[in-house]
Amino acid sequence: MPKVRTKDIHERFHLELVSGEEGINRPITTSDISRPGIELAGYFEYYPAERIQLLGKTELSFFEKLSKDERTIRMERLCTDITPAIIVTRGLDVPQELIEASERESVPLLQSNMKTTRFSSRLTNFLESKLAPTTAVHGVLVDIYGIGVLITGKSGVGKSETALELVKRGHRLIADDCVEIRQEDQDTLVGTSPDLIEHLLEIRGLGIINVMTLFGAGAVRSNKRITLVINLEIWDAAKQYDRLGLDDEKMKIIDTEITKITVPVRPGRNLAVIIEVAAMNFRLKRMGVNAAQQFTERLSDVIEDGENED
Repeated sequence: MPKVRTKDIHERFHLELVSGEEGINRPITTSDISRPGIELAGYFEYYPAERIQLLGKTELSFFEKLSKDERTIRMERLCTDITPAIIVTRGLDVPQELIEASERESVPLLQSNMKTTRFSSRLTNFLESKLAPTTAVHGVLVDIYGIGVLITGKSGVGKSETALELVKRGHRLIADDCVEIRQEDQDTLVGTSPDLIEHLLEIRGLGIINVMTLFGAGAVRSNKRITLVINLEIWDAAKQYDRLGLDDEKMKIIDTEITKITVPVRPGRNLAVIIEVAAMNFRLKRMGVNAAQQFTERLSDVIEDGENED
């Protein structure tokens, strides 16, 4: 199923439908937008017909200088069976040749009162958000001191209970159980909750609770950029865990690598506090303060001084 159709941008930006209503359900497959100035000049060798075509003051003022036959031919070639839409901006008068061509080919012809550059920017942002690669991860997403922390682990390890404690400590829940993730940029992952379970937490023994109802609107948010993954796992005495924090483990989600910290779980450990401190420490590292690295350097200096005395 196409993620975006022409009717979606028609409704989202309150555009006026001039002609070509039959093609209003055409799929939009790319966030790239074309301003076909060179095509209006007659060069269609590399015409990106699959893109939304945007006609502003520059294109239409040039179009007015063409002869009657040239106008008809250019507009006919502009309207193809894969063109999702042609949009005229600034509330400019739509050429009759374009109306006739769009009606023949069922290409939706829309009109906007916004300036061309501003509309192009808003439309690009909208399409990139909708057409971004997406995936779903089993876990809990919490906003801790401005850091989007994705808590993962096997079922029953205590992810939701930890999230509940974090919410009680003043942090905000984005999603529980299923986190929908979209890659909005090469290194930007944004997590949201499915509509069905938004603001809900499942606590074994209690059942489903509504975090917003219990703790208020300040305890939830709709989306958050993911910058840290904390994986909870049952304590394994045979496994060697990182005790200094020098190992930089990564987890790949779609095409983006995110810093990952593995936290062993066993009775007596306050996971909420540990995760809270992990988020604060991650912020410090991004600001250039690395306690583990500083300790290692001091230790090396002490060892070197001891060797020099010998």
